[in-house]
Amino acid sequence: MKKIVFSACLLAASVLTFNAQAATTMPADTGKAAAAAAPAAPVPDPPLVFSGSVDTYYKYDFSGHNNFPTSFANEHNSISIGMIDLGLKKTVGNASFVGEISFGPRGQYQSIPNANPGSVPYPNTTQTGTTYSSYHIQNLYVSYNVTPKFNLSMGYMATYIGYEVISPAANFNYSTSYLFTNGPFQNAGFKATYAFSDKVSLMAGIFNDYWNVYQSAGKVNTFGAQLTITPVKNWTAYINLATGPSSGTEVDLTTAYQITDAFKLGLNAADFSAPNSTGGFTGVALYPQLAVSKVVTLGLRGEYFKTKAGTYLTAGPAPGENVTGITFTANIKAGPLTIIPEIRFDNSSKSDMFTNSSSAYTTSASQFVLAAVYAF
Repeated sequence: MKKIVFSACLLAASVLTFNAQAATTMPADTGKAAAAAAPAAPVPDPPLVFSGSVDTYYKYDFSGHNNFPTSFANEHNSISIGMIDLGLKKTVGNASFVGEISFGPRGQYQSIPNANPGSVPYPNTTQTGTTYSSYHIQNLYVSYNVTPKFNLSMGYMATYIGYEVISPAANFNYSTSYLFTNGPFQNAGFKATYAFSDKVSLMAGIFNDYWNVYQSAGKVNTFGAQLTITPVKNWTAYINLATGPSSGTEVDLTTAYQITDAFKLGLNAADFSAPNSTGGFTGVALYPQLAVSKVVTLGLRGEYFKTKAGTYLTAGPAPGENVTGITFTANIKAGPLTIIPEIRFDNSSKSDMFTNSSSAYTTSASQFVLAAVYAF
C-alpha cells in the first residue's frame, strides 16, 4: 500500500513539474498572429483633383478702338473679364478622366478659323451676330494606361499643336499670337501614345474632320501625330502634324529650353495649307523669358506671320501679306495671383490691316494690357 501511495505522489509531482516548464517556455499570445491573418484594409481611391483659374483685365488700344484681330481680350478702354475655368481629373488604377469647362468671353469667343471651310458653330453655343454666348467645353476625355509606357485616350482634347493655350494661367503673355488664333484649339478623336524612353515618345491618332468642334460633319478623316524629344535636361521639343481633306494640313514645331534657372527660351514655327489649295499661312514666334527675382519675370514674344495667297484668315493680314509683332510682358507673382502688365506693337506689310484714331488705314497698331490671373 505504501508503494502505491508513493508511486502516485511521484506521478503527480512529475505532471506538475512538466506543466510548470511548459508555462515558462511557451510564448505568450500577443494577438499579432490573429492580426496578420485578418484581411488588409482596402486602399482608398485617389482623390478627385480640382483646378482652374479666373482672370480679368484692362486694355487700352492707342488708336482709340480695338485694332488687334487675335483671340480674346478685345474690349477697348474697359475693365473686362476673361473667364472662369474649372477642371476635374481623377485616376483610379490605370484609368483616368479629364473634364474642363469655361464660362466667360475668353472661353466663349473661340471662333472657328476660315481655314476650315464648312465648319459649323459649336454645338453647345448660341450664335449671336458674330459671337457666341454660352459655356465652352475645353476638355472631356478618358484615357487608359495599357502599360506604363503605352496610353490610349479618347474624347475632346485640347490641341497638341502650338506653343500657346486657351487658359491664361498656362500662358506667359496675356494677348495671343496669330499662330495660336489661326491654329486648332481642340481636336476630338482617339489617340495612342507610346514612350520609347524618357527622352522619346510618339503619339498618333485619328480625329474628326474639323477643328474645335466635338461633333464631326460626318467624317473622322484627320490624322494627327506628335513626336516628343527631350535631347537634354530641361529641353523638350514637339514635332506636330495634323492633316485631313476637310481641315487641311498643319506642320508645327514647338520647343522650350530652360537654359538656366533664370532664363528660358521658347519657339513656335508652323506652316498651314488649307484644303483644296485655297491658301494657308506660315509663321514663327520666339519667346525669351528672364526671371529677375523670385516674383518678377520679364519676357517678350516676337512673331512673324504671313498669309498665303488665296485665303482670308480669321485673324491676320490679307492674302500674300505679312505682319510682324513684338509683345513685352511681365509676370508679377503674389502666391496664386499673377499680375500681367503688357505692351504690344504690330506692324503689317501693307496699310490695309490696322486703322488709326481717324479710322484711316495704317501699317501699325499698339496696345497696353493690365491683367490679373488667379490660378487654383
